[in-house]
Amino acid sequence: MTKKAIDTLMSIGIDIGKDTFHLVGFDSDGQLVLRKKIKRLGLLQTFDKLPRCVVGMEACLSAHFVSRCLRKLGFKPRIIPAIYVKPFIKGQKNDYNDAEAIAEAALRPNLPTVPEKSQDQLDLQALHRVRSRLVSRRTATINQIRAFLIEQGITVRKGLRALKNSFETILEQRKDEISPRMRSILFGLYGDWLWLDDRIEAVSKEIEEISQREENCINVMTIPGIGPVISTAMVAAVGTGEAFDRARDFAAWVGLVPRQHSTGGRTILGRISKRGSRYLRMLFVQAARVILMRSNRWPDFSFGEWLIRASERMNQNKLAIALANKLARMAWSILRHKTAFDAPKKCGRDWNLKPFSASKEFAID
Repeated sequence: MTKKAIDTLMSIGIDIGKDTFHLVGFDSDGQLVLRKKIKRLGLLQTFDKLPRCVVGMEACLSAHFVSRCLRKLGFKPRIIPAIYVKPFIKGQKNDYNDAEAIAEAALRPNLPTVPEKSQDQLDLQALHRVRSRLVSRRTATINQIRAFLIEQGITVRKGLRALKNSFETILEQRKDEISPRMRSILFGLYGDWLWLDDRIEAVSKEIEEISQREENCINVMTIPGIGPVISTAMVAAVGTGEAFDRARDFAAWVGLVPRQHSTGGRTILGRISKRGSRYLRMLFVQAARVILMRSNRWPDFSFGEWLIRASERMNQNKLAIALANKLARMAWSILRHKTAFDAPKKCGRDWNLKPFSASKEFAID
């Protein structure tokens, strides 16, 4: 393309790859004036020669890093969810077609975009992902121990603590029934379990320390059932919540609103959509279940009357989802307006941090 054509650029779409980026740009008339493949290391050098314009990219790995780099150069980066780019793809899927679709989507002013995450948010998000992976590995290790014991004709009642408290006793009492090799395998798995416990505790402690220093987390933790894990996960995911216009939009992003299939003026609602953040949705549902376990505390909440009435007409699962939706809406409102939850009259500001903390026993362990 000629330099004159390049100077008329209005939007650029970047298809981000591991080692290479594909660029497609349009001018003010919607004509394609840029089509280029560059190396990741040549990103800044390439864009430094281009006129400042809107740059679109899909929300993916390194999108926030690329966005920050381009913003420093004077561009206007827009991070777009992949689901909103898909309708703009023409023809078969390839890197250039993807970049062209992103460039067209970037020019749509009403298209929802992903707020650019700061480095602190990415660090906090990484902590949560590490913790989630460790918890998943620990669960897999415990299940494998149970499976090997069942193969030896030994069953243990449900629960993490039940197995941990009786593990060494079982191996000692059944040493004549379990072969030396199997004993060695089981002790190795038990060692892995203890190591994972230590790692999870260390990461959880670091998350809790961050929650005590971050003002937004402190405010969100004043809501019943919400502790360090949920508050920090929410701040890491949405920052101050400015990406959403209202609380229902955030609840919809978490996936806690009914799936809609309406037509002909007739509203048809189904199960929850389960779109958006699966991790946050799981945490809010767990927080709701913690509250439902303690019905004697319901009258102390500002939403206690609603919860009591809802419990009379809903089964336990529907009630948990409805309460999770309400908790998510309240959390967004508190985060967006930088306020605290209206705690019960008989209790102080941080009444809920210990009895209702969703970070330890009732979280994702």
